[in-house]
Amino acid sequence: MSGTDAGVAIVGGGLVGCMIAYALRQRRRSVIVLERGHVGGESSGVSFGSLRLQGQHEAELPLALRAQALWETIEAETGESVEFRRHGHVHLALDAEQQARLERNARNARAHGLDVTLLDRDEALGRWPFLGGQVVGASFSTRDAVVNPRLVAPAVARAARRLGATIQEGVEIIAAEHDGVRFRLHGRTADGAVRSVTAETLVNAAGAWAGTLAAWFGETIPLFPAGPAELVTEPIPAFVAPVMHVVDGSILFRQTERGNVVIGGHPRMRVDAATRTARVPPDKILTNLARLVALVPRLRAHQVIRSWTGIEGYVEDMMPVLGPSISTPGLFHACAFSGHGLQLGPAAAAAIAELIVEGTTTMPIAPFDIRRFYVSGQPRTLSLAEEFQPDVLAQAAPPSRARPSS
Repeated sequence: MSGTDAGVAIVGGGLVGCMIAYALRQRRRSVIVLERGHVGGESSGVSFGSLRLQGQHEAELPLALRAQALWETIEAETGESVEFRRHGHVHLALDAEQQARLERNARNARAHGLDVTLLDRDEALGRWPFLGGQVVGASFSTRDAVVNPRLVAPAVARAARRLGATIQEGVEIIAAEHDGVRFRLHGRTADGAVRSVTAETLVNAAGAWAGTLAAWFGETIPLFPAGPAELVTEPIPAFVAPVMHVVDGSILFRQTERGNVVIGGHPRMRVDAATRTARVPPDKILTNLARLVALVPRLRAHQVIRSWTGIEGYVEDMMPVLGPSISTPGLFHACAFSGHGLQLGPAAAAAIAELIVEGTTTMPIAPFDIRRFYVSGQPRTLSLAEEFQPDVLAQAAPPSRARPSS
């Protein structure tokens, strides 16, 4: 890799980085992706797998809808199965406050053209009779879908390689600079060798570590790392098709085609990005299982066979940083997806590719500009989103290497 030149260098071989590479090769731009570990080996491979439209932040919903149209062609684009299934998504309310939230979300979704059906308690229990009596209402969006997160990034990487992209795994970028014309990146391989790459354009798709790269160019992205708590059961007979999701995120589950039930639940956990290790602590597992069996009593009889987590990058407003640098021409950010990278990835990638090649984008990314973290040109004081305040956040300790999902 020493002395390699590329039109565009992308730091980060997760889903977004690989999708940007694919979109750039479609536009005949030379591109190299530099990934410290394995493609899709960090947050991209450990997500819950839901392509959720309803309940998205209102500012994200237009981008999410653009992304969904691209997701619906993903298997034709890659020529591989990524287990894309359009089974829909159910939001559940367990009290009057949550019911009001469902109704607000439905109004927002309908305003953007998404078809969402509201159901009262009897309608919800009639349609999904396995639910417990605590449910007071539901909303159902039929366009929402799922994919297998372990399959997607590698499939897109293979498609990008077939188009001529260079994707280097096992290369950690340890420094970068811009000489006014080109970027020079300094990478270290697993055997300790130091290599360099030069490129005209640089994309920061480094996930939870994107703040470090931004800082090399004098910019502040106030990222903090956190991880999802994911569980999976033994295979059981099929009983549910859509994703089921209490509207506050306290518990969500879906059933795979193999019969396993994948389980998640907020709040997410603090993790150690420096050592790249995390685990789901026992108290978090027990809390999520108690919530699950209260919602679906029939699952009490089945075994959980594995837990896992990962390391994701978040910012206080829970929205991505997407667009050009404010300090360095030719630098673009595509990071801080705050748990929404799977859903938004295809549209985010299209936006960055359009900005690089055409200088503008048709994607609705204005709310995600890095300038929102600045006041009068200076980084402003930030506070963690309520979901991540230490007194409500499960603590993960002692850590062990994060494991991907089934």
